[in-house]
Amino acid sequence: MTDFVEIKDFRISFAGKTVIKKLSFSVKKGEIFGLLGSNGSGKTTTIRTLLGIYKADRGQLLINGKPFDQNSDIKVGYLPEERGLYKKENVIDTMVYFGRLRGLKDPKGWSMKYLKRVDMADYAKTKVEKLSQGMQQKIQIGITIMGDPDLLILDEPTKGFDPVNRRLLMDIIEELHTKGSTIILITHYMDEVERFCDRILLLKDGVARAYGTINEVRNKFHRRSIDQIFIDVYGAKEETA
Repeated sequence: MTDFVEIKDFRISFAGKTVIKKLSFSVKKGEIFGLLGSNGSGKTTTIRTLLGIYKADRGQLLINGKPFDQNSDIKVGYLPEERGLYKKENVIDTMVYFGRLRGLKDPKGWSMKYLKRVDMADYAKTKVEKLSQGMQQKIQIGITIMGDPDLLILDEPTKGFDPVNRRLLMDIIEELHTKGSTIILITHYMDEVERFCDRILLLKDGVARAYGTINEVRNKFHRRSIDQIFIDVYGAKEETA
């Protein structure tokens, strides 16, 4: 598989504090890639810099060989950790609006099909603000996956979901993967990582502490689970100079 996302010698600082320290990795075209780490490890900063929201101090962050451009032919779907919907509008109008922005030929038809899939067809005319947080999250995910993105970046997509809804959303993600989407998955659910990810990168303090296939990382740390590796990395004391 060819590299679809390339991060080369990436460094970024905020207010004089270095957040990412010479980070390099790649995401293969068509794979599900797990970007892991505790809060503050640099995951979101890396993604936002890849998408041009932040500017790197040094290095290259490329999608399909080029810096991200919203006007390019590469379709990107990004679900940030901080959700954002027009809460005074009803569900179907909100989805149709975003569907038109994404160039869907039949945004209402697509949206109703999705709502049926996630057991929310009866809420199509309900204002977003009247929905539970989990329901709003389903709407946000639907908007993110509109148009079958070439690159799908999901930051905690199943956070707060019960097991049934987690399974439903992961089924949808698997279907997009089967269609050819490259997926970057940010999650704290290590069972999702072990089940779905082809390769992973574990960040701590802006530094890659583990990188490779699930089996490669397990073998390196002599551990049976990614969950235990995560605990080992974050429980280890930093070496002093």
